[in-house]
Amino acid sequence: MSSHREAPGISKDPVADNTDLYAFVSPDQPGTVTLIANWIPLEGPDGGPNFFEFGDDVLYEIQVDNDADAEPDVTFQFRFTTMVVDPNTFLYNTGPITSLDSSTWNRRQLYSVTRVTDAGNTVLGTGLSCPPCNIGPRSTPDYAALAQAAVHSLGDGIQVFAGQRREGFYVDLGAVFDLADLRPFQNLHVIPTPAAPGVDATSSVNVHSIAIQVPKQLLCRDGSMPGDPTSPASTIGVWASASRRMASVLSSDSPAEQTGPWVQVSRLGNPLINEAVIPMGRKDLWNSLPPSADAQFLSYVQHPELAGLLPVLYPGVFPHLAGLTAPRADLVAILMTGIPAGIVPGFQNFTGSRIADMLRLNMAVPPAASPNPLGLIGGDAAGFPNGRRVADDVFTIELRAIAGVTYPLVSPSYVPDAAASLVTDGLTPGAGRYIAQFPYLGVPLDGFDVPG
Repeated sequence: MSSHREAPGISKDPVADNTDLYAFVSPDQPGTVTLIANWIPLEGPDGGPNFFEFGDDVLYEIQVDNDADAEPDVTFQFRFTTMVVDPNTFLYNTGPITSLDSSTWNRRQLYSVTRVTDAGNTVLGTGLSCPPCNIGPRSTPDYAALAQAAVHSLGDGIQVFAGQRREGFYVDLGAVFDLADLRPFQNLHVIPTPAAPGVDATSSVNVHSIAIQVPKQLLCRDGSMPGDPTSPASTIGVWASASRRMASVLSSDSPAEQTGPWVQVSRLGNPLINEAVIPMGRKDLWNSLPPSADAQFLSYVQHPELAGLLPVLYPGVFPHLAGLTAPRADLVAILMTGIPAGIVPGFQNFTGSRIADMLRLNMAVPPAASPNPLGLIGGDAAGFPNGRRVADDVFTIELRAIAGVTYPLVSPSYVPDAAASLVTDGLTPGAGRYIAQFPYLGVPLDGFDVPG
């Protein structure tokens, strides 16, 4: 939920709310790239009787730019259909759900996948089953196997999954939104209290994921297998979006009728951009626009509000940051253009000078043998901001970048504050949140055994 409830409009429409986006070379299938887009923030596992599901009236898309123009070249579209087996019961299930076709499962979702390119639209799959939500040990007694049965092969080496998963993004939301009172450093805050461990606000919630694993050559601009990290053709830009029909007609005796063209209501590329960089008055506008229109938001990246707040909230802790008034070329490179060759030795994920918020993944960089959650700033070029893996600590990475730790990359004479390389909310990837194979996010928590 690096982008949960990030704009006033989408906070009222959780089924269309992009919460996280991931793009990485699959660690167990390094000839493929895995793209994961999450929706529906803060799913309480015990949230019945109407458990969480995708919207039948929402167009979900994962979009890929492979020629550096911030326009989609390969788009994967997902549409969902909900079926009710027995409308005369209030129950989600009337007995144990032991398979995807169990007669006891009363409310189920099917979906289609379509690939869109300049060559036209190709339907990759229809009637694909989502798994149920993880209700509890009696209702969904072997949930891991049930969810694994919902991993579908679409041909050409593509596999897909859509359904509930464990929330992978870890963050101390309570501290972040209480004037950035980061618990490990709250003794240094303008309103000091004794330092304390971070509190993982997302450890007990689930999310709905759409995951697709695709051979690299199907994403590469020239159809080849990317092998040269220095080649521009090895880098792709990725974002996800949700759209609704322009009009909804309500009636007292029938379901709402959706009509008109699709209108984008949510999008997500890099984590935390709309959440913590775009100002309140422009957040809804940002959600409605494509990445190719992002030049108008450049000043907010060059002069991030949080960089000005940190020295105020932590007096005397960030003296160098307080004096840093130059436009933040380091943040522009990380978030809006990709990192050009020569800035980080042996690495680039540059897509050109066009300003656009996209996750940029150099597909020729192999998976790390020992992944570092701090990604590139931790010496691991296979992690964020080179795409984003499910366990990457993007909150800490971006916080340290804003605090100035990355500014010497573009201005070698700048000396970051000592705190810049230490600041964090104090959290690390938690046990059970991830699995070693597709779709990589862990088995969702069940409603019966949910902590707390």
